[in-house]
Amino acid sequence: MRLRHLLIPLLLANVTAAADDLPEPADATRVLRAGDSALRVQVIGPVAAPRRDELQRWLADTARAPLAAFGRFPLPEATVRIEQTSRPSRSPVPWGQTLRRDGVSVLLYVREDASFDELRSDWTAAHELSHLFHPYLGREGRWLAEGLASYYQNVLRARAGLMDERDAWRELDAGFGRGRRETSGVPLSQLGRGGTMRVYWAGAAFWLEADLALRRDHRSDLDAVLSKYARCCLRGTGEVAPSRFVADLDAQSGTAVFTTLYRRYALSTAFPSLEGAYAALGLRASDDELQFSGRPEVARLRRDIMGRREVPAPQ
Repeated sequence: MRLRHLLIPLLLANVTAAADDLPEPADATRVLRAGDSALRVQVIGPVAAPRRDELQRWLADTARAPLAAFGRFPLPEATVRIEQTSRPSRSPVPWGQTLRRDGVSVLLYVREDASFDELRSDWTAAHELSHLFHPYLGREGRWLAEGLASYYQNVLRARAGLMDERDAWRELDAGFGRGRRETSGVPLSQLGRGGTMRVYWAGAAFWLEADLALRRDHRSDLDAVLSKYARCCLRGTGEVAPSRFVADLDAQSGTAVFTTLYRRYALSTAFPSLEGAYAALGLRASDDELQFSGRPEVARLRRDIMGRREVPAPQ
C-alpha cells in the first residue's frame, strides 16, 4: 500500500466523482491476458476518451512488470481500478491499495494532470501489482507483504525496461538506507505505522537474501518458487499465517531458506546487516553513490536478478 503526503479521506473527497447511475463507456474496461491469467482494468468516472485510452495504455505497459517474474499474472484473475484525483500532489499516483474482499482488487488513484511519462516512471502500480504474488498475511506478516512488493517493484520494473538496471539497485539501496533510520527497537513483526520504513525495507532485504540464497545454494530463484506457490497454494482472499506462508515456500523450493530467514527477521529489532549480500552482488555503498564492481561473476549475478528481459505485453 502506498500513501504519500495525503490522508485517505481528503484524497477520496477530491477524486473526480463517478456517478454510479451513469452507464460505463464501452472502452472503460479492458481485460489483459497472459496465459491462463487475466487482469480486468477499469477506468472509473467520467473521463474523456483520449485520457481513458492513455490510462489503459499506461496500465498495460506497467503490467509487463509482474509478467517479468514467470510469464503470467500470479492469480487467475484480479481487477485493477483506476480513478483520477484533482488534489495537488508531487506524485503522479498519490495512493494505491490492494483489497481482498470479493476477489482481489488493486486500487490506483492518479493525478488527473499526470502525463503518460510521469505515470510510467512511477513505482506505485508495480508495487501494488506485486502484492498479487502473496496471500493476505495479517498484521504480523505486513513486513513480508510490503517487503516483497518493495523488492519486486524495482526488480520487475528493471526487467521490463521500465527503469534502468543500475537505477533499480540504487533505489533498493536508498530504501535500505531509509529502513536503517528506524531505530525504535521494536521487533519487525510488531512494528506499526510509525515504523513503516523498516517494515518495507527490512522486508525487502528478507526477499533479497532469500533470492540470493536460492541462487547460490539451490540452483533456483525467488521467481521459480513463487511460480510453484501460485500454482499450488495462492488464493486471492482469506488470511494465511506468515509462518505457514514461509513453510509453504520452503516446501515448494525443497529448502529451509525461507523459514530460517523468517525466524531471524521476524524477531529482529534493528535493520539487518546486508554486508554479505552486497559482497555477493559486488555492491559497495558510499556517502556519494552506490559503487558497482565490474568482476564478471558479480556483474552476472546482478544481471540475472535485474537485467532487462523480453517481456511480451499482455494481450
